[in-house]
Amino acid sequence: MEKKWWQDSVIYQIYPRSFQDSNDDGIGDLRGIIKRLDYLEKLGIDAIWLSPVYQSPNDDNGYDISDYESILPEFGTMEDMEELIAEGKKRNIKFIMDLVVNHTSDEHPWFIEAKKSKENPYRDYYIWRDPVDGKEPNDLQSIFSGSAWELDETTGQYYLHLFSKKQPDLNWENPAVQQEIWKLMNFWLKKGIGGFRMDVIDLVGKIPDQKITGNGPRLHEYLKKMNQETFGKYDVMTVGETWGATPEIAKLYSNPDRQELSMVFQFEHIGLDEQPGKSKWDYQPLDFIKLKRVLSKWQTELGNEGWNSLFWNNHDLPRIISRWGNDSPEYRELSGKMLATLLHLMKGTPYIYQGEEIGMINTPVSSIEEIDDIESINMYQERIKQGYESKDILKSINRKGRDNARRPMQWDNSLNGGFTKGKPWLSLNESYTELNVEKALADPNSIFYYYQQLITLRKENPLVVWGDYKELLPDDPHLFVYERSLANEKWLVMANFYNKSASYHGEIQEIDKVVLSNYPNPQQNLVGMTLKPYEVIVFKLK
Repeated sequence: MEKKWWQDSVIYQIYPRSFQDSNDDGIGDLRGIIKRLDYLEKLGIDAIWLSPVYQSPNDDNGYDISDYESILPEFGTMEDMEELIAEGKKRNIKFIMDLVVNHTSDEHPWFIEAKKSKENPYRDYYIWRDPVDGKEPNDLQSIFSGSAWELDETTGQYYLHLFSKKQPDLNWENPAVQQEIWKLMNFWLKKGIGGFRMDVIDLVGKIPDQKITGNGPRLHEYLKKMNQETFGKYDVMTVGETWGATPEIAKLYSNPDRQELSMVFQFEHIGLDEQPGKSKWDYQPLDFIKLKRVLSKWQTELGNEGWNSLFWNNHDLPRIISRWGNDSPEYRELSGKMLATLLHLMKGTPYIYQGEEIGMINTPVSSIEEIDDIESINMYQERIKQGYESKDILKSINRKGRDNARRPMQWDNSLNGGFTKGKPWLSLNESYTELNVEKALADPNSIFYYYQQLITLRKENPLVVWGDYKELLPDDPHLFVYERSLANEKWLVMANFYNKSASYHGEIQEIDKVVLSNYPNPQQNLVGMTLKPYEVIVFKLK
C-alpha cells in the first residue's frame, strides 16, 4: 500500500456550534476555533473534521444545507473560513469538510424551484412519486421516525426524505445533480481543504421503489466518478460514513486500487449495546466478548486492501466514558485512558471527538423540555403515543441521545465553562467546574497529556501504523489483550475493561520495557500479573 499522510495522522472532530464562542451570542463559531488552534496543535493532531458550517436553516444542526458555497452567519463569514484554513496550515493542521450530499435542505434554491411544478427543470433533482391508493408510495421509514415520504400539496406528489421532512433526498440518477455536486466539491478543494468526511454516503445509490437505501447497485460507480471529477486530483483524505459496511464492503470503498475513498467509518461495534433488530434506543448490556470479536475482525480482515477509521465518539454518539467506561470521579480518567489506549494502538486512523481528550461525560436530563436534538424529540413523541412511560424514554435518551455529545466544550471553571459569556445554545454539563481544559493542562497526569502521548507513539513508531495485529485471549471475560508486531519489534497491549481486578492467564513472554500505562509503577512481569480496575499496560517485548 502506497503510504499517505492520513495513515499516521490523528483527526480531531469539531462540532462548531459547541466548541468556542468568540462573540458571546451563545453559539460556537469559526473565530472561536481560530482562537483554540494552539491548544489543538499542543495536543498533536494533524487534521480537523469540521461538522457543517454551511448556510442552513438548522433543522438538523447544519446537516440540512441551503447553500454549499456560503457560511452560516452565526458561524462567521467566508473570510473567517479562509483565515481558519490559513491559520491551520501554519500549524500543519488540515481541515476536513463535512460533505452532506445525500440530501439538501428544503430551503435550498433547487428544492424551492423543484416544488413549483412537475415541469420545472429542477424537479428531477429530487425523488418524487405519485400516491399509491391515495397514500405514501410505499412503507419506507425515515431514520428520524415516521414515513420517509412527504406529500407536496402543490403538485400532489410525494418527495423522499430518509431523514427530516426538511431534508429532501437528492436524485443521484440525474447527471445534472452529479455535476452540481462535483462543482461544489471543487469549490472547497480549491480553497485548500484537506478532504471530506462524507455524511451517509452509502445512501446515495438508493432505489426507493425497491426499498433499497444503503449500498445500492450504482453507489460505487458514483464514487469512482466523484473521485475522478474532484478529490482524485488532490492529496486529500476522504472518509465515508457507512452504517451498513462489512469488511468486504469497506474494501470496495477504500481499496486504493479502486480509486474511491481513503477510508470509511463502520459502526458494527457501535450497535453492540442495542437489542438485535430494534433501534439504538432499545438497550442491552454490552457483550464484551463480542466487542473484542468485532474490533479484531476489522483489524485483520481489511488487510492491506482497505483502511480503518478508529473511533469511540462523534457528534451522534453518547460519550464513551459514560457508555462503556465508568464516569464516576474515581474511575473516569482511568477508564478514559484505558479506552483511548485500546483504540489508538490499533491499525487505522484514530478520531478524537472534542472533549474526549479531557474525559467529558454524558449529561442526564429529567424532562423532554431540556432536549434539543430532533432525533430524540421525535422518538420521545412517537413512543409516548405508543404507550411508553416518559421516565423510560428519558432513560433511553440519557443513555444514547445525541445532546450528550453536543454540550459545549468545557474550557475552564468560569461562567459557562469559558465557552461563552452569553446564554449557551445548549446548557453545559455541570461537571465543567471540575472537568475542564485549564485543569487538564495544569495536571501532568491528566487524560489530555495521556492522549498527547498516544499521538506521539503513533508518530514515532511505524509499528503502530503498519504493524500486524493479533488478538490474544479472545474469550477472557475481563481483559482485552492484543499484540502489534512489525519486523523484529513486538508490543503487547493489555487492558482490564472492568472495575474489578483481573488476572492474566496467557502466554508468559519476556518484557523489554513498559511503553505506556495509566497507573503509576505498573507490574513489569507477566508471571502472576493482575490488572487493577481499568488498568491498561503497553509492553515492548524482548
